[in-house]
Amino acid sequence: MFTAEEQKVLQSVALQLMTGDEVVLDDGQKLRVKRVGSGRLRMVEFKLGGRVFEVIEQNREKPSRWGKLAREKHQVVQFRDLATHKYVAVAVDGEITEYGRG
Repeated sequence: MFTAEEQKVLQSVALQLMTGDEVVLDDGQKLRVKRVGSGRLRMVEFKLGGRVFEVIEQNREKPSRWGKLAREKHQVVQFRDLATHKYVAVAVDGEITEYGRG
């Protein structure tokens, strides 16, 4: 689903989301990191390949395996396609895993 180049962008966005107040895309566009929900989770929206994605920090309170990794101090970030409202990928410590593959 994502090309190698797009995966690099996802990786960059995930790492920047977890370490700063803004995300800078390859084209120089700066996106402000928002805090959402009662857990004040980091979130940003960006366009990639004509699609809009919401990128959000994993909630540590969730009982899922991703929540467990977040509780273990891993940096876990979820990618959601806003058109379909489906989660399409996850980044754990910068490593991208696409859903529905492998």
